[in-house]
This record gives sequence, structure tokens and C-alpha cells, in this order.
Amino acid sequence: MSIIVTGASGQLGRLVIDQLLATVPASEVTAVVRDPGKASGLAARGVTLAVADYNSPESFDGLLQAGDRVLLISGSEMHRDRAAQHQAVLGAAAKAGVALFAYTSIIGSQTGPVTDDHRATEDAIRASGVPYSLLRNNLYHEMVTMNIPAALQHGALVRAAGDGRVASAARADYAAAAAAVLSGDGHEDTVYELSGDTAWSFAEFAAELSKQSGRQVPYRAVTGEEYAAILSAAGLPDPIPHVLAGFDASITAGELAVTTGDLSRLVGRPTTPVADAIAAALAG
Repeated sequence: MSIIVTGASGQLGRLVIDQLLATVPASEVTAVVRDPGKASGLAARGVTLAVADYNSPESFDGLLQAGDRVLLISGSEMHRDRAAQHQAVLGAAAKAGVALFAYTSIIGSQTGPVTDDHRATEDAIRASGVPYSLLRNNLYHEMVTMNIPAALQHGALVRAAGDGRVASAARADYAAAAAAVLSGDGHEDTVYELSGDTAWSFAEFAAELSKQSGRQVPYRAVTGEEYAAILSAAGLPDPIPHVLAGFDASITAGELAVTTGDLSRLVGRPTTPVADAIAAALAG
């Protein structure tokens, strides 16, 4: 039996493997990557490397074996049909007869291109007959703290989330949950709604940023159209500005404020406070 982590050279994948190696022998972990040159550090730690690409289903032939536990980290190429990309891994898993197929999905019931890809993948996983665990992640702290340099430069935190609240958590928290599911027992046919322990507003985020930075950084709420235009003007390619504006619309609607406790229960500790993420971003 091996634990297989796809997208292993990405930010989340590397953290999942870090967490696994704290409890699982490296010889039992396989990192699936597109470019082995970007994963030499993983190989140096004793992790097995396998080269495969979501866009080439044949690259997964023979990679998975009966009894394996697999983590499919969702594809990051938003301009592609990600549900079709994910099918490459799912098809190989079903053919092999893996013991568990975990998938990083998204929390909430909002609709749109990003969520539709996740829901289509979830439906395919359920229909495959493979034992599964759906890891529905809320927003990452890092998706907000990346706004800090611009907020400090322009003297305001600009978002389109209104007075909405979001129960985000650190990327490392979600990685720890995925590792716990992959290395633990009793997670077959489960759905975890993963979120931080506390929901916060962007006004509160801006106040904490002001406190820690020693600079006054108010929150300035704009419309979704205005926010997408600002991001486009900053150089973000389509469809990313509209995807990020869509996340803020979900926050405004209260869809990302849920605090289920699933994440802290899986990792066995409280989730990382957003204030800690702000401090890390300022220090880094």
C-alpha cells in the first residue's frame, strides 16, 4: 500500500507530504509531479517520484495499485475543463481498485466555473464506486494575506466582500487534514466541510493589519465589477479576476462563514488564527 499525492510539487502538495512524513515512512509515499526537476527536494527525503499530467490520462496507466490511498489535489488551470483533468486520475484509481480516493474540493453551495468543476468531480467520484473522502476546503488565509503588500502601498484594503465573514484557515491546516485522512482509518465515503474555527470580516482583517503594521489601513468595499477591473488592471489574466470577485460574492452572501469544526477535529488542534497569518506575511 502506498499513499499517492498528486500535484505534489505545488504549495499544498508539498505541505501534505511534509505532514505525512511526520508519521509515515517516506518509502510509503509517492509524489506525482509534472516536472521532476521541481521535486528534487522530495526525492532527497526518500519520497518516490512519479511523473504524470492531468492533461495526459495515459500517463497515469499503471501508476496506481490496489490498496493505495490517493489524494487528488484539484487542478489549478482555470482555463481548462478541470473536471475532465480530474477524470484522468479518477479513472486510473477506479481501474486499480484503490482503497481510498480523497479530493480537495470547495466548501459552500455557490455556483460558477470554479465550483461547477468541483461539483462535477464530486459527482464523478461518487459514481465511480471508489471509496472516497471529499475535503471541501474554505478559503486559504494566504489568498487574503497576498493582498497585504498592495494594501500597505495604497493605504487601503480593497475587496468586494461587503460586511460578509469568512472562516478561512492556513494552507498548512488543510494540508494537515488531508494527511490525517490519508494516513488514518475510517474515512471511507466521508465529506468534510473544512473551515477555520472563527469567521472574520475584512474590516476586522484591516484593523488587525493596521495594528500589526503600525499603519492605518482601512477596508474599502467595492462592487464585484470594480474589484475584477482593479485586478485586471494590476495584470491578472482572465478568468482569475472574475474568479476572485466570485469568491467575494460568496463571502458577501455568507456562504464562507460556516464553522463546522471538521478541520480542527481532523488535525487535533485549533486552526491557525488569521492574526498569525498576517504576522507571518508581514515578517516574510
